[in-house]
Amino acid sequence: MIPVRGYRGHKVAVLGLGRSGMATARALQAGGAIALCWDDNEESRARAEAEGLSLHDLRRDRALDDVVALIVSPGIPHLYPAPHPVVRAAWEAGVVVDNDIGLFFRSFSSPDWDDFETLPKVVAVTGSNGKSTTSALIHHILREQGRASQLAGNIGRGVLDIAPAQEGEVIVLELSSYQTELARALAPDIAVFLNLSPDHLDRHGGIGGYFAAKRRLFIEGGPERAIIGVDEDEGRFLASQLREGAGSGDPVIRISAARRLKGPDWTVHARKGFLAEWRRGRQVAAIDLRDMRGLPGTHNHQNACAAYAVCRSLGLAPRLIEKSLASYPGLPHRAQFLGERDGVRFVNDSKATNADAAARALAAFGNIRWILGGQGKEGGIAGIAEQMQNVRKAYLIGEAAPVYAAQLGDLPHEICETLERAFARAVAEAEAGDTVLLAPAAASFDQYRDFEARGEAFMALVVAHLGA
Repeated sequence: MIPVRGYRGHKVAVLGLGRSGMATARALQAGGAIALCWDDNEESRARAEAEGLSLHDLRRDRALDDVVALIVSPGIPHLYPAPHPVVRAAWEAGVVVDNDIGLFFRSFSSPDWDDFETLPKVVAVTGSNGKSTTSALIHHILREQGRASQLAGNIGRGVLDIAPAQEGEVIVLELSSYQTELARALAPDIAVFLNLSPDHLDRHGGIGGYFAAKRRLFIEGGPERAIIGVDEDEGRFLASQLREGAGSGDPVIRISAARRLKGPDWTVHARKGFLAEWRRGRQVAAIDLRDMRGLPGTHNHQNACAAYAVCRSLGLAPRLIEKSLASYPGLPHRAQFLGERDGVRFVNDSKATNADAAARALAAFGNIRWILGGQGKEGGIAGIAEQMQNVRKAYLIGEAAPVYAAQLGDLPHEICETLERAFARAVAEAEAGDTVLLAPAAASFDQYRDFEARGEAFMALVVAHLGA
């Protein structure tokens, strides 16, 4: 646990008691603060009370009297589409509004560091797609090469729930736009921007607000090294803003999974399955990614470029990184290979909750039996027609099925409503060489608790089929 500093003896309100909220409350108490906890969900309040946390109804009049800060969990709107009433009350009362990421960066260092020869570092990864895989991949490489590392943030543990850093340890944080937008302190040593595609637009007031939330990690965070995906205009704009001097490009490493990057600066790109590192106009390393089962497709090659650039920035040699890339098993629900029967492969990409993420999955495989649908997002799948050339047939589920079916055009499709029926129909029609792919391009909340639950349901169907 990272005890929160700066609030000893003061009342601090915690709004939202999920994973990060509970960790925040405990860390505040460990730092000597008086944590006043609230969640609008009764079950969440009961769990917190069972752990001995102090409940305090923050909706009441004058509930924020003598409170010096309000810590808001990521899932709670703090501006768009409308601020939570407690957030609005905090504004009116002059109470500081922050989140666990802000608390982490102001509390992470400790007096023990005075005796360290090698200080700990924080790597922060953000982007619309691929940030979980990239974060986990960096952590995997570091651990494989004997470097102390912890993984936290939007993946795994809450940031305040990790252990205090050891000498030379690297903390790898996956950070969503919800987290970077509100944090009052941002100070990563290395920051990664992967890509940007329309998502969470209601929470950020549009695409400009969404990009601005991610941009804060770099402009206000001031990282020593910035690794920027430049396959979209936003990334190119950000890389240009961050460059300090002519020629070197410092502190930026540009990455791309779409083309070779020109210029004398430090770049890492992947083309036709090969990763290449260039510096000062010369190639210094190359890695063949094509047979790495844990990293299928162009989108994962972008993740590999980012992880490689981070690990090179941390001093690891290219061949050591290559060895660890090859041993990476992949994350559950993210282009996860589940097995094969009678020449038919099964892949779980339940994390593909928007059209852009689904398009990346479609580009990674051939002869696809595509299971998609759920709680649809703005625009649906209308913008990814070019990526559907690998799809033999689509099987639609959930609320979005009729809308998505209309957007498929002439592509063969069938409305199945449920995942179970879609899987059964895909298996019945699949032939050797096909891939049955779950890449929903939609949220899961119409039928499942979250994308993990949806992915686990798909995995159970595959396991039963493979064992039959």
